[in-house]
Amino acid sequence: MNNAELKIGCQTFTWEMLGKGWRGGPDDLVRAIADGGYAGLEITDTMIGYYALRPADFARTLAVAGLTLVSFAFGSGSGFTVAEKIASDLEAARRWVDFVAHFPGAMVSMGSATVVSDGRRDEKFAIAAECYNRATEIGRSASVAVAVHPSSHHNTLLFTRNDYDRLFALLDPRVGWVPDTGHILRGGQQVDDTLSTHRDRIRYVHLKDVDAGGIWVMLGEGVCNVPAVISAVREAPLFTGWIVVEEESDHAGTDPAAAVRKNRETLRRLGF
Repeated sequence: MNNAELKIGCQTFTWEMLGKGWRGGPDDLVRAIADGGYAGLEITDTMIGYYALRPADFARTLAVAGLTLVSFAFGSGSGFTVAEKIASDLEAARRWVDFVAHFPGAMVSMGSATVVSDGRRDEKFAIAAECYNRATEIGRSASVAVAVHPSSHHNTLLFTRNDYDRLFALLDPRVGWVPDTGHILRGGQQVDDTLSTHRDRIRYVHLKDVDAGGIWVMLGEGVCNVPAVISAVREAPLFTGWIVVEEESDHAGTDPAAAVRKNRETLRRLGF
């Protein structure tokens, strides 16, 4: 068993869902997540705000709040599947790897490969794999691990178990994976089997819940077997110990801070 200490983090997408309705900044996110009882956070390129060019300042802000940067997540308008955009996608990867290098142990998470143009699906898997593989090499040069985060959102290339298997077969073994329980369930997959099959790629996990119809619900109110998921990922040899809670339900969209507090309370009731 992997003996990494279990740590609970929070993803900032809960606020990102508000779009233009969110008028706060990264300091507000840090305060809300710390007040919610979390030990760390994963933030995105959309939400990092004025700290994008000030990693040392962000590190100090997190330290004052008692938080750790788990990972920095970014996506691309190319969906990482457009050959002509690989150079710019890798430049973005290099930028965020350099940022994350200021935070020992933190990772870079690249968003799901997504279909944004015409063309054969086989070609898109190959392009995405090239992008993820080359970004991982960039990360290695700075001692920053890089992982892919599949999603079930519109036009994702990574929805079903077969999609996961096809991409992972093309990836260098050093490319990590951030499994997301909600997206796995929405893709009709068996969470335990998918986690077990690709366990060697798991670095940390996004924990969220859906109902039987795939609609987002608050953690503990849907079909995700939280204790089973945590038990499974703890068996992964490269698991860092981080369980990152992400919330996409309608409730979270109305009051993100309250939603993430409630999710932390739910995990405490479950013994985590």
